[in-house]
Parts: sequence; structure tokens; C-alpha cells
Amino acid sequence: MATPRIPSTVLSLKQFLQRQNILGIYRNMLRTIRYVPDAADRKYLRDWAREEFKRNKHATDQDAIRMMITQAHNHLEELQRSLELAGN
Repeated sequence: MATPRIPSTVLSLKQFLQRQNILGIYRNMLRTIRYVPDAADRKYLRDWAREEFKRNKHATDQDAIRMMITQAHNHLEELQRSLELAGN
């Protein structure tokens, strides 16, 4: 009788929660970018966000990942503040 094996790509609970947090930041960033009034700026920011998240998608160093999460939060908050100041 074959014993069931857990695939090597299964995430730990901590990794799963961290991934959900990162995806939430990404979604919030894309939602916030929708409120940028200029279409060219919206496209630039959307492309920038997608490229940043895609470039760092295979990161495994936990310290680096935590730093990137902090930076993403800061970028999101800065964008939200800028839009609030602009009245959007």
C-alpha cells in the first residue's frame, strides 16, 4: 500500500499567511492605482507594481521578504496619502 506523500511545494502555515498578506497588499495597491487621475500615470504605476511583485516572487530569505513587505506597505500608504492630498 502506497503511503500518501505531501508535495514539496506545500506551504507552511506561516508561509501561507505571509503569502495572503502579500497578495492583499498587491490587490490594495492595484485598487488604489485605479484612483490615479492621469491614464499614463496609472499605466506606469500598474506596470511598476506588477514588475516589482513579479521580480520578487521567488524570494525565500525571510528577512528580505519582511523588508519587502514593509516597503510595499510604505509605497501603498504614500500613494494613498498623495491621492488624498490631490482630492481623489
